[in-house]
Amino acid sequence: MRKLLIFLLSVGSLVQAGAQTVTGAWYGKADVNSGNGASNYLIELVLKQKGDEVEGIFAYYFKDSHQSFFVRGTYDKAEREVHIKNLPVLHYRGEARNGIECPMNFLGTLLVSQVKSTLNGYFYSDDKYKYTCPELRVVLTIDGNMPADQAMAAASVGRKFWTPQEEDAVVVVPTSDNNNTVPAPEKTAPVVNADKEKKAREKLIESFSKRSSIYSKDLEVEGDSVRISFYDNGDIDGDSISVFINKQPALARQSLSARALNLYVKFENGQDLNEVSMYAENLGKYPPNTALMVVSDGKNRYEVYLSSSLTQNAVVRLKRKK
Repeated sequence: MRKLLIFLLSVGSLVQAGAQTVTGAWYGKADVNSGNGASNYLIELVLKQKGDEVEGIFAYYFKDSHQSFFVRGTYDKAEREVHIKNLPVLHYRGEARNGIECPMNFLGTLLVSQVKSTLNGYFYSDDKYKYTCPELRVVLTIDGNMPADQAMAAASVGRKFWTPQEEDAVVVVPTSDNNNTVPAPEKTAPVVNADKEKKAREKLIESFSKRSSIYSKDLEVEGDSVRISFYDNGDIDGDSISVFINKQPALARQSLSARALNLYVKFENGQDLNEVSMYAENLGKYPPNTALMVVSDGKNRYEVYLSSSLTQNAVVRLKRKK
């Protein structure tokens, strides 16, 4: 009888272990130790597990730089290990924004207890870079307030660090008294030919207006500014997009990749409902033009999968919480 009880308990433990998932928002700190000291990275890893595969967003804040990438990897249920390859990470001795990036891989082991769940492991480079890009030891803790099926809910890095970077576009949406026009992004190259630029903008608006608009969903945001990030969530196949705010171009002819394309939008008083539209500049190698859009208002974070074509624009409405 005792052997049977032990056997049943063992089976129960195995079933429970097999049911564990890495889906969720994980956050924590990564450290690199060298002979000259240590540096810290604040890490956010937002994952969705589907069988033995994972996908999601890898983001980190280092010095004055915030980086974000769409990632895919694997999950070994028997070993409870997450493997993600080819993550660009700024070198700990370099300049933050314009520094050299190390191609790193991530290996993390899921540890679950009644107190908390952690993902412990390290970032490591291939043999080619092992002497120049040292390992980063990392301990990640899951956001326990987030339901497991809401993998893009708020997490540490997303809440605290999301100010614009030098390479990001910033637009201001005026009040309705100003006819909803959206000025050109603040952070752009100087206009060489204003006439040519104006005609190109007018042509883009005309093309946009001829396509039908397909609404995806409404998102409720807090505050007067949001960060909108676009990623190519499928194979990187040459998709290019333009982004419109209230039917006016905010970003034009930008390529999608695994690295985030960031747009910071500031809403002036009086604008409680705003449309964000994705216009397909092309269809890439594998139609239609698809993207993952992540919206963060500093407290909340939402993900929306968008699909556009040469006849349809994908539209999301942002509703300001009162």
